[in-house]
Amino acid sequence: MHAIVLLSITAVSGVTGNSRVSATVGNSSVLICSLKSNTTLVKWKISPKTGGSCTLGYRADQNKTDRTNCSDSVNWKFRPDRDPALEIQQVGIVHEGNYTCEVVATEGNFHKTYHLTVLVPPRLILHCDDHGNPVCEAEAGKPPAQISWDLESNSTPREEVHDDGTVTVVSTFTAHGTNVTNTICIVSHPTGNQSKSIACRPSKNSAWVLHCVISLASVLSLLFLLAVFHLYTFCDSSSWQQFDNNNGDAPGLAGGQDITAISLLLYWTGWDSTVNLHRTDCDPWMNPHGSRTP
Repeated sequence: MHAIVLLSITAVSGVTGNSRVSATVGNSSVLICSLKSNTTLVKWKISPKTGGSCTLGYRADQNKTDRTNCSDSVNWKFRPDRDPALEIQQVGIVHEGNYTCEVVATEGNFHKTYHLTVLVPPRLILHCDDHGNPVCEAEAGKPPAQISWDLESNSTPREEVHDDGTVTVVSTFTAHGTNVTNTICIVSHPTGNQSKSIACRPSKNSAWVLHCVISLASVLSLLFLLAVFHLYTFCDSSSWQQFDNNNGDAPGLAGGQDITAISLLLYWTGWDSTVNLHRTDCDPWMNPHGSRTP
């Protein structure tokens, strides 16, 4: 008695299945639907992520097919009375979604659902930026591509999401040094891997800026050393002998301000006439006997 009940339940509920499949844009995809003996009805229900749904149907008792809101790219692969497989020609992003096949037969109702994901291979673009750094782009891929370099790099890829669901990934390789940078960009993607090499030279503007920075740093270093030299000379007891007639003050100067290498440099060069120096300001640089502290 229990066996008869279980068989009855199986006959009514049928078999349910779910599968995840993927297809590359531009290719064709075939979704299988098993035909049962004494099939009376076959129906494909298509629910794309974007756009309206559509249906394909076949009635065995009338040997008739019908379609509702389906594009020409979606159709039966063969005769539905022999093989109710569905074919999607030239797969596009708009075809991504759920596809369910329902079969009604004397032994029960059966349905199979496919979750279709459309893959878009990215386009690899490799070029040099204005600073002479290699830039690798995996343009309009789905899902987002992974970018790596044959040389070690601390580059952090950035992503740009497009309205159609594709993603562009950009990675900039920062070259350390002024030599030619030969490197290979590697793009990894479910549709296949790609690689391309490039040689970039630092830009003339970048080299000019670097030269200016180095020159400016050298000039400032020389000026600072010159200021320190004059500071020691200014505070030397023998140098103060020429100022004794001025009651210990440097000509034209008044005391009361701390002396520094920079302030002395401004005074000697005449860049800042407001700098005031006094002999007592040199005390920290001299010992009580009037000679410079070692």
